[in-house]
Amino acid sequence: MENGYGRRPSAMVRPDEGRSHTPLRLFVDAKRKMNEIYKEVAGHITESQTFLDGIPSESKVVSEEQLTKVEAFRKQVKGIQDVLERDHMKVAFFGRTSNGKSTVINAMLRDKVLPSGIGHTTDCFLCVEGCEGQEGYMKMPNSTERLSMMSVGQLAHALANERDHEACHQSSVLNIFWPKSRCHLLMNDVILLDSPGIDVEQDLDEWINNHCMDADVFVLVSNAESTLMRTEKSFFHKVSDKLSKPNIFILNNRWDASASEPEYMEAVKKQHLERDIKFLVEELKVVNESQAKDRVFFVSAKEALNSRIPKTMSTPDSGPVIEGYQARLFEFENFERKFEECISQSAVRTKFEQHAKQGRQIVDYTQEILSQVLEAATKKRGMCIEKRKDQNDRLDYLKDQMKILSMECKEKIKDVAEQSESKVSATMTDEIRRLSLLVDQFDKPFHPETLVVQVYKEELQKHVEAGLGQNLAARCSANIKQTVEEVQTQMTERLSALLSDESKDRVEGLLFRRDFDLSYRLDCQHLFADFKENIEFRFSLGITAIMNRFLGARGARATLAGLTGMVPTGVPSAVTDVEDPSSTDMTVAMLSGIASLYSRTSVGLMIVTGIVWKSVGWRVLVVGGGLYGLVYVYERLTWTNRAKERTFKRQFVDYASDKLKLLVSFTSSNLSHQIQQELSGTFAHLSVEVENAKQELEKDIMDLELETKRLEGLISKAKLMRNKAGWLDNELERFLKQFIQH
Repeated sequence: MENGYGRRPSAMVRPDEGRSHTPLRLFVDAKRKMNEIYKEVAGHITESQTFLDGIPSESKVVSEEQLTKVEAFRKQVKGIQDVLERDHMKVAFFGRTSNGKSTVINAMLRDKVLPSGIGHTTDCFLCVEGCEGQEGYMKMPNSTERLSMMSVGQLAHALANERDHEACHQSSVLNIFWPKSRCHLLMNDVILLDSPGIDVEQDLDEWINNHCMDADVFVLVSNAESTLMRTEKSFFHKVSDKLSKPNIFILNNRWDASASEPEYMEAVKKQHLERDIKFLVEELKVVNESQAKDRVFFVSAKEALNSRIPKTMSTPDSGPVIEGYQARLFEFENFERKFEECISQSAVRTKFEQHAKQGRQIVDYTQEILSQVLEAATKKRGMCIEKRKDQNDRLDYLKDQMKILSMECKEKIKDVAEQSESKVSATMTDEIRRLSLLVDQFDKPFHPETLVVQVYKEELQKHVEAGLGQNLAARCSANIKQTVEEVQTQMTERLSALLSDESKDRVEGLLFRRDFDLSYRLDCQHLFADFKENIEFRFSLGITAIMNRFLGARGARATLAGLTGMVPTGVPSAVTDVEDPSSTDMTVAMLSGIASLYSRTSVGLMIVTGIVWKSVGWRVLVVGGGLYGLVYVYERLTWTNRAKERTFKRQFVDYASDKLKLLVSFTSSNLSHQIQQELSGTFAHLSVEVENAKQELEKDIMDLELETKRLEGLISKAKLMRNKAGWLDNELERFLKQFIQH
């Protein structure tokens, strides 16, 4: 609207025009950037926690303290994110009653939103923030119900009759939501807090604690018609004590009143300016003198509001424009520009600087933890690789040594078995030669009756079997067992050297069987089953005995068989040449008679006697025959049970000796097999332990290989996450340089 006084067109600019260049965009951009960074930080912390939680505790790569720290970081980041989501730029307007605080806010909102007028109007805190849509609304404290904007005047105005004093008292806050599209301040996350007069409420500390601690900028609205009051100063002294160097703007409102006294305008302005600067610089010490000049303004909020409310045909004219109107509008706009710059920079610093520093501290700590985990994992990976190499070398050594020891032990077992077999074979052969002594030691009563002889024979067989076994054991077992134990000890010591201490303890119980004993199984009952004794009387000078003595048993049987066939048919051809026929006839008759009385042996004897008779005469023959008969009678009389027992034992010894010789090879081989089985069993037990040790080594190698691969993956992941932490730290540092330090 143009008039003679040259109102600036910019006063009618729409609130959303040019907002991309407003200083408030700094806060919006900083908030967006900070949220983006913290989203990455939160993801990184969560990923780090998951990564660290997934590391087995037994690996000793990450400690419980580190896990606790990361969990605390995650909660801290979540809390900061929640704060960032609801962080706004908060501007608190303070001043004495009727200084025009609400009018200033309405001018900035470009509409009559808050109750205003002469006297005490605002009787509680009014918090104005932006909302979507085209209509504003209000909410009561601790309520989600939306009330119309008509309720603002009814509830917040001190003079309203319908006001609920219990629900809305001076320390309560009414939340007013005004469309963002109608005010670029609200569009850029600014909250405007209007307060009752500071000269009305007595408990300023409660005000400050409840409503000022999170404010980014304070706007002191004073009355330009009067000087800065003690009450106003006292309030900001309290604010300054509680908050370190708060950002304070001083608006000397109602400066339009100076137009009535133009001659004093500059002097009053200078006086106010000096006092305000002194208050900011010397008393509050929040800014220096040059900065303080940009914090003090002389405005008319009412004129600014009237210039910004769209005029309609029905709107009455506000009257003539007061001198200095345009300058006061420029001053209000200048205040808004400085104000926006200040709250943007202040809010960015107060809202995000600490968060950025905390974020850097968190990612630095996380980076340090990841570096420690990386270092521990790298160190353990090196140890795993070294240990795996040692285990591989040990496994190769064990395999090579096992091959060598297997061959040596098999040769040793073979040698011991062969030596023992030879020893048992020689000992048993010697025992067979001495079998008669063992048989003579058998002293059971003997009787020629068949049943008694059968029992006697069975008992003798058992005696011989037991005696031979005892003699063999006495002569061989001790030395052989000692040799076996020595070989077992040697094998155990050699193979135990390849085992771990734990395996050695187990091997000690497997050294060798203490109950091992050699068994000499002769099985004489079946071996002597075909033995047939012959205890009938046999004359020692009989032809059969003589022939057996000279020709052997086979030759004697063959000869007797031939003589027996010749006797019935006549005398031998040698007798036909005898010169005396009568003598020849007598001899043949004699031999024939004797043949009828005696056995084949006697017949043979008569033939021999006839021949001798022919040669030496009958007297010599008679004398010889008498002696022969006496010998026969003597032997026949001495053929007692004792003689029969001796004959039985002798026959048994001869028979058993032949039979036992057949067992020499079997018995020695059986003993050799026992020794081989015992030593092979011991070697097998030891081999099982070595095989178990080999399998344990192979399992350890496989586990170490898997652990190495797992650690390599862990190292790769830790490096990646550590680098991401470094990147986040750089991002936060860049944020500080871009939005805070600049």
